[in-house]
Amino acid sequence: MAALLLVLASAVVIFRVPLANLIWPDMRVQRLLDEAGQALAQGRLSADDGTGARQRFEAAQALDTDRSEASEGLAKVAAAALARAHAQGQANQFDQARQSLALARELQVPRAAADAVAEALRARESSHAGVEDLVAQAETARVAGELEAALSLYQRVLLLQPSHTAALEGREDALADLLQVAKESLERGDLARGNAMVAQARQFDAGHPDLPELQARMARTVESHRARADQALRRGRLEDALAGYRRILAASPQDAAATQGVERVSAAYAQRAAAQAADFDFDAAQASLRSARELMPRSTEVVDAEQALLRARQSQSRLASSLPVAERQRRVRALLAAMQQAEARGEWLTPPGESAYDKLRAAQALAPDAAEVRRAAARLVPATQACFEDEMRANRIRRARNCYDAWQALSPADAKLQESRRRLSLKWIAVGDEQLGSGRVEFAAQALQEASGLDPEAPGLAEFAARVRNAQAGSN
Repeated sequence: MAALLLVLASAVVIFRVPLANLIWPDMRVQRLLDEAGQALAQGRLSADDGTGARQRFEAAQALDTDRSEASEGLAKVAAAALARAHAQGQANQFDQARQSLALARELQVPRAAADAVAEALRARESSHAGVEDLVAQAETARVAGELEAALSLYQRVLLLQPSHTAALEGREDALADLLQVAKESLERGDLARGNAMVAQARQFDAGHPDLPELQARMARTVESHRARADQALRRGRLEDALAGYRRILAASPQDAAATQGVERVSAAYAQRAAAQAADFDFDAAQASLRSARELMPRSTEVVDAEQALLRARQSQSRLASSLPVAERQRRVRALLAAMQQAEARGEWLTPPGESAYDKLRAAQALAPDAAEVRRAAARLVPATQACFEDEMRANRIRRARNCYDAWQALSPADAKLQESRRRLSLKWIAVGDEQLGSGRVEFAAQALQEASGLDPEAPGLAEFAARVRNAQAGSN
């Protein structure tokens, strides 16, 4: 006996187990049953904090499945919940009545009894709520384009009168309107709104026959945006790529591929910063590094770019101090002359190392503060802008794109770039549409790719894309 007491005492000390639970396990069960009975008598049928009659009876049942008091107690809770649902319905407390009825059903009250209370509740709520007024409100909301409000009202009517003809027809019309909004949103590339509309439609009628096709279109649209964002990233159009990935994430925050795309954009900005630093273009490098940091503040690529920028500044300082003044001036003049020659040939960005852009950067690396270098830089940006306008007027859109790219490289923060990018996209749409009318489907498809890559939100792009798809389908 002494040994047994020693073991029990050790358990109490080591495991902090109440002694009563070790010596008399039934005491805890009985305590739970007593608390459950008291809660039932007080009308606390269920409580989130675990003190309700239901929770106490269930806890007792979990500890001792052989005792019948717990199951009998749960049956009493179910009966009390059903009686309460009936009383609440008579008092026009319809929301509370539905909650009580749900509790009774969860505790497996006889189905016939629950159905009878539910039917009485529907009938009373129907007469009290003014069903026809609800239908009129729903129709007004639908006509006003407030589709979610309309569908909620129709749903409320149908809970009261499942066969109400006007509510059924109104709900169908509202769902059709909602799905049409979703289609139009997807055609415009507004993935977030399109996805929200599809989710609402699914909430009100998960079995709607148009949903599978619309969900498939949603998936295709997402993939199309992803492909365009990937292409923009490959071509170095980082702002466009980031905008594309963010559109996907606005509609589907858990999209892993889009999240990875944003990370790749950050890495590309960091790599661009390192390259710009190597050209001693420190303002541009700082801007690119700032963009990378905003996306992935402490990524390996960002840290590497920071180090590259620091090393480039040190290298420029050593280079500038190592050349005699006369030699540095001679090299700068030669580079600026070569820049003018490349400019005259229209070689803004290519060939690498020989383009006007590269010659200017080399001159800036040698003498960033020299007056002639600053004048050359200030003159080159307007020159690329003029080149762009000239080529656009002449409908030479590929050459206009080269001028645009040079302009963007020289002045990436220029506020006029966005408008010019849209103009270039619209020009591709116009030319592509003209060629499509002449039966040149392949050229039209290339024009579509160029236009969407420049500006996925360009007016008329969705319609042009549809015409190209139809033409491609007809040629197969």
